[in-house]
Amino acid sequence: MTVVLDFQDVSVRKGTKQILDHITWQVAEDQRWVILGRNGAGKTTLLQIAAAVQHPTRGVARLLDEQLGRTDVFELRPRIGLASAALAQRIPDFEKVRDVVLTATYSVTGRWREVYDAVDLERADDLLLLFGVSRLADRVYGTLSEGERKRVQIARALMPDPELLLLDEPSAGLDLGGREELVAALSEIAMDRRSPAQVLVTHHVEEIPQGFTHVILLKDGQISAQGPLDATLNDATLSEAFGLSLTVQRHDGRWTARAI
Repeated sequence: MTVVLDFQDVSVRKGTKQILDHITWQVAEDQRWVILGRNGAGKTTLLQIAAAVQHPTRGVARLLDEQLGRTDVFELRPRIGLASAALAQRIPDFEKVRDVVLTATYSVTGRWREVYDAVDLERADDLLLLFGVSRLADRVYGTLSEGERKRVQIARALMPDPELLLLDEPSAGLDLGGREELVAALSEIAMDRRSPAQVLVTHHVEEIPQGFTHVILLKDGQISAQGPLDATLNDATLSEAFGLSLTVQRHDGRWTARAI
């Protein structure tokens, strides 16, 4: 088993606030993890460390056999695919959709003086086709709907053929139809054995795509439960993480939760 992410006793503190507290967690190359928890539980901070965007205050974080603090993150980041709200805000509205995807090759936002070859262009177009937005390739990014932007962002995250794919609330802001279409696309990627290890952050169990294998539940910056999805996600663990009495069900490979 090849481990692509290895956190040992990782903590993050900002001023007097403890954001993450003693996180120990490993992700193998054939695993697909979902991170669940309430607002403020530390999910996004955990993903930022996994993306080599933020360093822990203490503990050891290893990504793709490189230790944060002892490696060049500018060489590491192109090996990691990331789709997040923070990254989306940096994408220029005037950028063409194809270029939004292409620039992920160099882990930058906005075309400048990079050089792309025919293979890069073909891959970008293939990814846009995979997510059903190939017709938008020459459109300006700022004119897209929220659902279209989400699809382009995930296509961008896959552009560098990453060894680790990180998705921070990819369905946020989508209507029911848009969410279901996106979850279906993510399920296809998750069940493809050629796909990289994946980590998905969400608030909602309904957004867990089929093919995901593991779950980590966060509460107040700490892990309240982690392990194989089928064995770990249940009434007790979800209720503990969200501080509310919940019942969890699974039907046809999809999860639902409601208050008792």
